Amino acid sequence: MEERIDIRESVRARYAAAATRSAAGEHELARAAETSCCGTSAVVTTDEQGQVVFGPDLYGSEATAGAPDAAVAASLGCGVPTAVADLHPGETVLDLGSGAGADVLISAGRVAPGGRAIGLDMTVEMLDLARGNAADAGVTNVEFLQGFLEDIPLPDDSVDVVISNCVINLAADKPTVLREAARVLRAGGRFAVSDVIADPEMDDATRADMQQWTGCVAGALTGPQFRQALGDAGLVDVEITETHRVHARAVAAIVRARKP
Repeated sequence: MEERIDIRESVRARYAAAATRSAAGEHELARAAETSCCGTSAVVTTDEQGQVVFGPDLYGSEATAGAPDAAVAASLGCGVPTAVADLHPGETVLDLGSGAGADVLISAGRVAPGGRAIGLDMTVEMLDLARGNAADAGVTNVEFLQGFLEDIPLPDDSVDVVISNCVINLAADKPTVLREAARVLRAGGRFAVSDVIADPEMDDATRADMQQWTGCVAGALTGPQFRQALGDAGLVDVEITETHRVHARAVAAIVRARKP
């Protein structure tokens, strides 16, 4: 338990620093704060063709409708979960580890009218940043909650869709996170996240490096481990689609599942 608390505090401190940088408009420095633990040689921000594989440049202009530029610029994610969540008007969507709020604000536009988007984050600085971005965008069908992914402050069967952008891998107890996601989903609800998937041969030294938990690497599950954890949480129809490499020993992927 003490180790899990240490991991959580390490993650919180790093993302608080990133939020402070983003709030000052220093988005490149924010991303550097988030990834610096791995060293510049470890984190891949572009592929062999020079295409960006991390951060706000993953979003196309149409994909960001509803979110102000500042929210998108503060993105620290490895994908675009809103592009694959297939959101519909009237639905309630929950973003785990919502950060500066970009995916929440994008989702809010897609579930309107009648729907709402909820962001959950443990970092006060990120929540302040997200609420400010929502106010700037004039979006009212959103809510930002402080809490932990392992103990989601929502009732059972209360959301239609759970999304997340490169955050679940940061949690020390991922099986509990996935059980909580399944708990709050309604019957037929959808799980659609971007996350980091570790290569099966990730070495023990990388996993043992505590700082790399905050760089989305050492804490990542392998594909089979993620699939097993989703199944154990009661979710079905699991699909894991790799999208691009984000580290020498890990890839970004879209992970989908459904609550029966």
